[in-house]
Amino acid sequence: MDHIWSPWRYRYVTQSHKPEGCIFCAMCAETADEQNLIVFRGVHNFVVLNRYPYTSGHVMVVPCQHTSDLGAISEDAANELMALTRRADRILRRLYRPDGVNLGMNLGEAAGAGVAGHIHMHVLPRWIADANFMTTIGETRILPEDLAVSWQRIQLAFSEPGFNEPA
Repeated sequence: MDHIWSPWRYRYVTQSHKPEGCIFCAMCAETADEQNLIVFRGVHNFVVLNRYPYTSGHVMVVPCQHTSDLGAISEDAANELMALTRRADRILRRLYRPDGVNLGMNLGEAAGAGVAGHIHMHVLPRWIADANFMTTIGETRILPEDLAVSWQRIQLAFSEPGFNEPA
């Protein structure tokens, strides 16, 4: 039997109950950005690392408004959501040099949303063959970068003016 060490998942697998309320609303209200893995706060949205990522650098752009309906957020919030998605795409392409990037929203539980009550846009770098035998046969993902390192790199990039310009 093979063993893969991923200590950052320990808290998840030992958690005995679901958190009360919406995790994204709680993150928006709190100021513990590093603990919550928030790399950037806009006016209407924030950018946060996925705590259980598919790949290193997997972020989400999350409106502060609690809604499951994309059409319910204001035009300003929708515009900022797309601007931050584009900015995250540029940053991830420069930091991680992926072969591609997945962008997407799963609206509703039937569509696969992990947090069905609060919309969010996934932005994640992808590499050719990153869904290899470990993922396909072993149902295991290997992440080469610790979340704390990802947070530092991406948070710094969001604060640098050069990453705000088109690539």
